[in-house]
Amino acid sequence: MTENAFPPSRRSDVAPFIAMDVLAQAAELEAEGRRIIHMEVGQPSAPAPKAALASARMALEHGRLGYTEALGIRALRNALSAHYRKTYGVDVPARRIMATTGSSAGFNLAFLAAFDPGDRVVLTAPGYPAYRNILKALGLVPVEIEVGAETRWSLTPEHLEAAQKDGPVKGVLVASPANPTGTMMTPDALEDLIRYCDDAGIWFISDEIYHGLTYDGEQKTALETSQNVIIVNSFSKYYCMTGWRIGWLVLPEHLVRPTERIAQSLYISPPELSQIAAVAALETVQELEAVKAGYAANRALLLEGLPRIGLDRLLPVDGAFYIYADISRYSSDSLDFARRMLHEAGVAATPGVDFDPVHGREFLRFSFAGAHEDMQAALERLSGFLS
Repeated sequence: MTENAFPPSRRSDVAPFIAMDVLAQAAELEAEGRRIIHMEVGQPSAPAPKAALASARMALEHGRLGYTEALGIRALRNALSAHYRKTYGVDVPARRIMATTGSSAGFNLAFLAAFDPGDRVVLTAPGYPAYRNILKALGLVPVEIEVGAETRWSLTPEHLEAAQKDGPVKGVLVASPANPTGTMMTPDALEDLIRYCDDAGIWFISDEIYHGLTYDGEQKTALETSQNVIIVNSFSKYYCMTGWRIGWLVLPEHLVRPTERIAQSLYISPPELSQIAAVAALETVQELEAVKAGYAANRALLLEGLPRIGLDRLLPVDGAFYIYADISRYSSDSLDFARRMLHEAGVAATPGVDFDPVHGREFLRFSFAGAHEDMQAALERLSGFLS
């Protein structure tokens, strides 16, 4: 039998996650002895909080790790419920909160529970590429809408009205702060979009994984406007726990049991060790705010330094740890530009085509989640590369 007799599924034909491809290329150069500055992946350079590590060590030494409830351990769900009261002043019962194996599993579960094959879900362009790839793999239809300066790179009800002329829209997915831009929706713009979706019977999915990492503007959870929204969040970014693969969902009451049933078969449960560590992480705000102060210093350095060396067209960096930079004066092929920058300057960044297949040819995303000295070295290397 030839390989053609056993072809991969059509649903597997999704685009690669280019940021991860750049990471792999950078690793190859490092294996050859090169010193690479990593600005391609949105990963904190700080370790998990000390209390989380201590809690995990204790569990490893004294406990038996096993399956948990598919919704997650009660201690974590109760702690997250308290987090919403303390942080946002919103009452979210623990029964509506579900621990997930990272936000990636959260998106899978939310999409499977809320949508049927063929349903159309609106996203922004630029936007996180895994959104469209997961939707396609699940047989859903991503509807990418170009956003720009006129709406501060945010979706509006008018965008949704226009999209519905081509067919019903069943869902909207918004991140604020956003990836790759770091731009936030204003509270009024967020509220208007959520209320439009509520009135139109459109699921509103709010990606809030960069909450806590804000520098300008006002951070609002979608739960402050509606209890019909689906919240996706994670311990990966603010809590510096990417490798622990632990996140959570906040679901409307009537969606909890359907999502739980799906999770029971797809994942059984999130890792118990990570859940235990996450409970402790929620009490480490002082330590995490110190990490955030480091990001703020990196942000200030790059916002001053990038324009000085020629990259002076940047989107608003309200939150997260990304700068989305226009490179059109240097190239209209961000894939090639990023490759040359990696090999010639030793600086890894993600081509904009990962986030916007059309206009992303003229953009790069730089992550400033690394060490401050790395950001300083990156500016020096980029200055020589661009001159």
